[in-house]
Amino acid sequence: MILRTNQNRRQQRRSQHAFTLVEIVLVIAIIAVLGAAAIYKIKGTVDVAKETRVEADIKNVITQLKVYDARNQSPPTTEQGLKALVEQPTLEPLPARWTQLLEEIPKDPWNRDLQYAYPAKRSKSEYDVFSLGKDGVESADDIGNWKASASKE
Repeated sequence: MILRTNQNRRQQRRSQHAFTLVEIVLVIAIIAVLGAAAIYKIKGTVDVAKETRVEADIKNVITQLKVYDARNQSPPTTEQGLKALVEQPTLEPLPARWTQLLEEIPKDPWNRDLQYAYPAKRSKSEYDVFSLGKDGVESADDIGNWKASASKE
């Protein structure tokens, strides 16, 4: 009789400390819902981070364009492009005092080249420096130095 009582107690302890299948499934479902909500919230943050990064890259390129302009009395032409900050231009007008100002032209967060136009068509600056944005097509959602020009007014 004593032996059976000890066995019963052990079985009761085991059953009291174990989780049921329903409890485990419920916990997994709650974790999945919370994870999905977090991913949904983060998705918008990633887009904002990409836009912030491209704006910072554009400001950096504009700073280097100003240095180029100061050293050579004019910014690179549209044909010379931003490549003139990395390699000495071979197209006219050849810069008088060229120096390498960037190791490489930064790509936008969508892995495309930044665009450059001189004279400017969209900004109040001398030139346009911009990313084609998420869609990769020149359109209203492009991110460029005209946004920075508008915010200064």
